[in-house]
Amino acid sequence: MSAKESPVTALPSSAERPPLPFLDLARLDGAAADRALFLSELRAAIRRFGAFYVTGHGVHPAFIDSVFDLSRGFFALPEQDKLSIEMVNSPHFRGYTRAGWERTRGLADWREQLDVGAERTALPQGPDQPPWVRLQGPNQWPETLPELRPAVLRLQDQLTAVSRRILSTVAVALRLPEDSFDPILTDQPTQLVKLIRYPGHDAVPADTAEGQGVGPHKDSGLLTLVLQHRQSGLQVETDGGWADVPPVPGTFVVNAGELLELATDGYFRAAVHRVVTPPAGVDRLSTAFFLGAGLDVRVPVLPLPDDLAAEARGPERDPLNPLYSSVGENTLKSRLRSHPDVASRHYADLVGASA
Repeated sequence: MSAKESPVTALPSSAERPPLPFLDLARLDGAAADRALFLSELRAAIRRFGAFYVTGHGVHPAFIDSVFDLSRGFFALPEQDKLSIEMVNSPHFRGYTRAGWERTRGLADWREQLDVGAERTALPQGPDQPPWVRLQGPNQWPETLPELRPAVLRLQDQLTAVSRRILSTVAVALRLPEDSFDPILTDQPTQLVKLIRYPGHDAVPADTAEGQGVGPHKDSGLLTLVLQHRQSGLQVETDGGWADVPPVPGTFVVNAGELLELATDGYFRAAVHRVVTPPAGVDRLSTAFFLGAGLDVRVPVLPLPDDLAAEARGPERDPLNPLYSSVGENTLKSRLRSHPDVASRHYADLVGASA
């Protein structure tokens, strides 16, 4: 289904509308004046917030609902079925993670999840190969829910296409050729789907950070698409503090990532966001898709027009989270910090230097 054929999204009234802007991709196919206005609004949205809602994306809501149904089915499986594909079994950081086993800035995130990357064979390893080659490899799938695999891979393909379209539009909004991100993405970009469930507040252990579904962080890729189910919890950091980003049917939330921050020399900054734990007695489902560059890429600084380059602030310097222009190195850094159990089992030669 094309963006033109997408069902019309009923947006909240102005009184109820969240602070993030809403951008309709269908406007790219409209009159030249509206397209130019859209590009200006897109640049302003990422510049100010690092995030926005997108409509007109072309992914049918019935398919999204079916993925959430399958996600609910996966998390309802017996624990032994989920643990049979636990991430600690995978040097590629693929598979199931129990609630409390992923960490943000050293604190446990109270969510369970399934990580699914692009279906690719493992890369050769050896003393002359960089450590990040271990990131590529097969996924783990639950034998008791075989219909999950084709649905998630189909979703990954569709969200990759949406993300690529947004990136080419971002390039045009920066007055660059629309294919400017192609050499960064390559024909094998980093792709990751996360199916996520956040248990309610009453299920959180006493030793877990208060209210932390996921702690404040930036995503490591270029763009993230967040598909929210019915329960709120996502928040984005703004000048006025934390702003709620509630689910709006028919929309995705788009977050700028660290690699976009690097590629624009900080003209765009990655969105700082978090998820708060749902209230007692309910849980929250979401699906996140992360599009990044090819693992073997070193991210260049794009040649912005002089007036935009003059407004570039440089990438944010965080001593607790250094940014590397080497995509493989940057991705591995993030995964080692987030999943210490996988790091300990499969990267024991590195964790002393990466801790």
